[in-house]
Amino acid sequence: MTKKSKTTIKDIANVLNISAAAVSKALHNDPRISEKTKKAVKQVAQNLNYQPNYLASALRSGKSKLVGVIVPKTNSNYFSSVIQNIEEVLNKEGYNIIITHSNESYKKECANINALLFTQVDGIIASMANETVNLDYYEKVKNAGIPLITFDRGENDLNVDYIGIDDYDSSHRIVDHLVEQGCKRIAHIGGFKHTRIYNNRIRGYEDALKKHDLPFNKKMLLESSLTIEDGRKKMLQLLELQNRPDAVYIASDYAALGALEVLKEKNIEVPSTIALVGFGDEPFTDMVSPKISSVDQHSSQIGRIAAETFLEYSKQGSLNYSLNKIILDAKLIIRESSQKTNSKNLKKPKSI
Repeated sequence: MTKKSKTTIKDIANVLNISAAAVSKALHNDPRISEKTKKAVKQVAQNLNYQPNYLASALRSGKSKLVGVIVPKTNSNYFSSVIQNIEEVLNKEGYNIIITHSNESYKKECANINALLFTQVDGIIASMANETVNLDYYEKVKNAGIPLITFDRGENDLNVDYIGIDDYDSSHRIVDHLVEQGCKRIAHIGGFKHTRIYNNRIRGYEDALKKHDLPFNKKMLLESSLTIEDGRKKMLQLLELQNRPDAVYIASDYAALGALEVLKEKNIEVPSTIALVGFGDEPFTDMVSPKISSVDQHSSQIGRIAAETFLEYSKQGSLNYSLNKIILDAKLIIRESSQKTNSKNLKKPKSI
């Protein structure tokens, strides 16, 4: 079977009997081209299934009008919301985005960065994989003179713009809430300490226990990849302790869901026997029974700010990192899973 050749600007020009330069200008909404010609060009382009060659365009103009977005996973409401808001902001300015996901793999993340650099994207907005410790590939982006903006998971050592929430303070709010409910043995299923956001959540948890004069038990602090299966395994591990926790704060709603499954299978009442708080405010937290308390990470706002930060660099025309660290206050949404006091009367979630 013969491979069908791609439609070019010259093919469109031949159909309309105009110059290739006029077609190019029409496709880029050049004000010097009449609306009638633009409409005709776009109609023929659609009929011939014309696809722009972004790489060739980037070589000619120095701009591809493409921005790469790297996320650890796309099946998370948080990351999908961030992506949606990045795209909405950038599309209005004529940019398209290329979405890649690392699936928490450092090797795949490096491959994604190489692919985006090869495509000559005008910028990269990224949240790092759990496995990422070596930052050489991100330094490669900086050395290429491409704007790099990180969000949610980004390392201070990179010295680039960062947008996220106050993870340290979030842990304090969660522990404060659980102490208010009478909890005294509060466990934490966290992410890996080498990732800045999870390290901050762990530090916040430990310091909040000190603030309330509660003992720190290293057996009640467990690091994990925070998947549903991890939540199940770590919850079973906590239940094996001689002095079980009466509350568990988990740094991901997915792991919290796994933990809740185990508690229900073991007929352990939530929250009266063990209270539960997740992180991320995924949609399912308000659908399961009991509804899971969680932290809203302001995903839509983070996506918009990340995109606007890139646009500022593109308008400057040169890369001069301002090193903005934008930290938003997180919101704890209290639902049935942690409301021990008057838990039967809780109808609407509270936010603090």
